[in-house]
Amino acid sequence: MSNLFEFDKNHTAVIGTDEAGRGPAAGGVFAACVHFPKITEALIKDLTKINDSKKLSKKARESLYDTILNNSINSIICIEVEEIERINILNASLKAMKLACEEVIQKAELKDFITLIDGNKLIKNYTYPQQYIIKGDGKSASIAGASILAKVTRDRYMDTLAQEFPQYKWEKNAGYLTAEHLAAIDKYGLCKYHRPSFLRKHFEKQKQLSLF
Repeated sequence: MSNLFEFDKNHTAVIGTDEAGRGPAAGGVFAACVHFPKITEALIKDLTKINDSKKLSKKARESLYDTILNNSINSIICIEVEEIERINILNASLKAMKLACEEVIQKAELKDFITLIDGNKLIKNYTYPQQYIIKGDGKSASIAGASILAKVTRDRYMDTLAQEFPQYKWEKNAGYLTAEHLAAIDKYGLCKYHRPSFLRKHFEKQKQLSLF
């Protein structure tokens, strides 16, 4: 785990950002930003299991979530479906990252720092030093922390939406287009939390099949 902090030690300060929810066809996209102001041996020990949130069990993510919240300056931002449809999912993800990072910079009153971004894209219209890192959630503790905050928060949000629209089983699929989710869409249609642009190919396929 300690090697995930090594990159951080090369700079006066580091903030890391990651998103959750680019792939699903329902719900908003979330981004988080994390800054660990004080890296102690106790913190390193607590975060031994930190890594890409997708590789962790739900129980492990939930446990780490509280540790990260309590030991970092952080921000979690959601861009909802209406804006995703208007500006597209990539721009929505980058906007969420930008807003989360700017909030952490303000909260932490950072001056000399670098922003680490998971993936292969830089944040647009962002005036601070930044660097993207492919698979960064396995290389930087700050990015890994942001990954967990974004993922856990989005999962809880989808659980809440599932109570309003239980037929889509979002508490199980988090909005991804599983066979069960697609079958529910075919039966019940779309709701206000779906991303229509993500379902064009599905409906085109259904239309083609109906011709036979």
